[in-house]
Amino acid sequence: MSGPNKQYDPVEVATLDPEAVERAVEEALEAIRGAGSLEELKAVRLAHHGEKSALALANREIGALPPSAKAEAGKRVGQARGRVAQAIAWRLAELERLRDERILVEETQDLTVRVPRHRLGARHPISLVTERVEDIFVAMGWEIAEGPEIESEWLNFDALNIGADHPARGEADTFFVAPAGSGLVLRTHTSPVQVRTMLDRTPPIYVLCPGKVFRTDDLDATHTPVFHQFEGLVVDEGITMAHLKGTLDAFVQRLFGDGIVTRLRPNYFPFTEPSAEIDCQCWVCGGEDPGCRTCGGTGWIELGGSGMVNQRVLRASGIDPERYTGFAFGLGIERSLMLRHGVADMHDIVEGDVRFSRQFGMEI
Repeated sequence: MSGPNKQYDPVEVATLDPEAVERAVEEALEAIRGAGSLEELKAVRLAHHGEKSALALANREIGALPPSAKAEAGKRVGQARGRVAQAIAWRLAELERLRDERILVEETQDLTVRVPRHRLGARHPISLVTERVEDIFVAMGWEIAEGPEIESEWLNFDALNIGADHPARGEADTFFVAPAGSGLVLRTHTSPVQVRTMLDRTPPIYVLCPGKVFRTDDLDATHTPVFHQFEGLVVDEGITMAHLKGTLDAFVQRLFGDGIVTRLRPNYFPFTEPSAEIDCQCWVCGGEDPGCRTCGGTGWIELGGSGMVNQRVLRASGIDPERYTGFAFGLGIERSLMLRHGVADMHDIVEGDVRFSRQFGMEI
């Protein structure tokens, strides 16, 4: 670029020639009129109104003119650039209007046309049964308690009066967490949640502990290495086996129907004393059909285990067994589902086929 000439000796700069400026404007206007889309107009704007366009270069050359010539040249180039800018604005508005009209035609949706129905999934019945059981006990004034699935051996075994030589503590029944000797296991029942609750709280305690548990069982028609339980715990003054029986009767009637009762059969569990198996009256035949497939003609269906909380468990949890007593029980959710709805194979529950879940709808 040449420097300004301080002597009034006109400097002829090619890009500032009036004819060259007018020619640049005409070329720009013709290109603008020919732009058929917003993308093409963008390219035209960069070519004819951008920093490297002919008019932009002419504007830069104004500095090379004598002072007396700058005003006239600046006015002429400025007007030229203004014409181009105005033409671009008009064409932009026109192209945007055409685009909007085309979208209204091309993207119109006929809301009366029938569309293909996409079949939705369904909530898993395990979740539905769990929530149903939780609702039953919450309605009785209980609370829901939860805990971690990786537990210490002390909480999973020792605090529950399960000795070091008990078969359940072997690798044939329990998943141990690496490294060896870490003292951590995948919980084999939700009873550690009961211990955690007793350690953290002062009686009275009325809690239900649902959750996932792990045992080294093979997957077959009636077993799975990962399954779900719910366990109940009550610790208060004056609690007896009668309270346990009444609670279980109230529960099965809400789950299986009015008039259904339970019975307790003596058994042994390390964490309860005395202990009992829970049997539920058959809700299909009521014990009156010797050929009933649900109860095998016995009139009773085994549900789980129960009993009065062992005094050793109360002491390990920091509760005075001379003042407080309690009961506990545990039932498998998969088993409850299989019994209540006649599911014959555990594979149907765990393999994730949405057709199995869909048949239960949204409520069990």
